[in-house]
Amino acid sequence: MRAIEFAIQGEYVELNQLLKLVGIADSGGAGKAIVARGEVSVDGQIEMRKTCKLRPGQMVSLGNIRIRLTES
Repeated sequence: MRAIEFAIQGEYVELNQLLKLVGIADSGGAGKAIVARGEVSVDGQIEMRKTCKLRPGQMVSLGNIRIRLTES
């Protein structure tokens, strides 16, 4: 399993942008496609909202990748 910590700049980050910023998706649009396929979970629940607002303390999972969101 690959674990990533991501420090949020500001109040939140949108899910599709997070996937781009950590290098899972090449663009925000590619991130939206990954979410639309139902491949992403937030805090253990499948997340279908492409621009879901994520905040520090949440965990995003995609396959064997876990992204923990922290404050900057």
